[in-house]
Amino acid sequence: MHNTNLSKERLSYLSKVKKDKAVVTFFRCFILVLFIAVWEISAHFNIIDSFVLSSPSRILKVLLNFNKNNFPLHIYTTLFETVVGFLLGIIIGVALASALWWSPFLSKVSEPYLVVLNSLPKIALGPVIIIWAGAGVRAIIFMALAISTIVTVLEMLEGFKSTDQDLIKMAKTFGATRLQIFFKIVLPFNISTLFNSLKINIGLSLVGVIAGEFLVSKAGLGYLIVYGGQVFKMDLVMTSVLILSVAAAIMYEFIVISEKLTLKFINHKG
Repeated sequence: MHNTNLSKERLSYLSKVKKDKAVVTFFRCFILVLFIAVWEISAHFNIIDSFVLSSPSRILKVLLNFNKNNFPLHIYTTLFETVVGFLLGIIIGVALASALWWSPFLSKVSEPYLVVLNSLPKIALGPVIIIWAGAGVRAIIFMALAISTIVTVLEMLEGFKSTDQDLIKMAKTFGATRLQIFFKIVLPFNISTLFNSLKINIGLSLVGVIAGEFLVSKAGLGYLIVYGGQVFKMDLVMTSVLILSVAAAIMYEFIVISEKLTLKFINHKG
């Protein structure tokens, strides 16, 4: 009888969670549809300047000429640069954070420099990066790398330092080496921290790529935005911004799904 009651409570809870998700999804869609409708109506009745802000119908016309505007090439270019910069930033950032955790002395010495580098507007260094890395894809990827790496180092280092010290002390009493402690305790303990860093950095990498494409590029969505502004094709600009928003949302969602699958695998394995 007790198990039956628990089962009913569980079913009731799951039903409530499902309804809450449905309500949230409905309101998300409703707000989006309302925004598009208000935007279109405002542009149609000249409440807003449709030349500057465009309109959903004009953006749709641009999207219908998808291949004519060479969007596949520009989307591929931006995504390629973003993914490469993002992955390199994560790899280098985690490696540096690991090295700083390994050496507390080095961590203390580098702390003020990391804070300054994190506060420094990397976009301002764009011209220097272009001269150093060369005008082209390398400079754009380096821009994304410069923005995302420091954030990764700070996020992961803070996570490493906040690892349960009791577990580390217990491992030491059993004769575990520092390398074993890192791979068996510290790194697994910070899987969520890593994915939080990924969620932040995918957006930062995209910002770095677009900033790089603004400065030096012959292809990419950032190039399209600059080109559209120069020739007063604001429909092209707004369409590129819309595609950027969708691409950012898809990449973010991919990381969220990857996090869920990874944590599920770890919990199942444990």
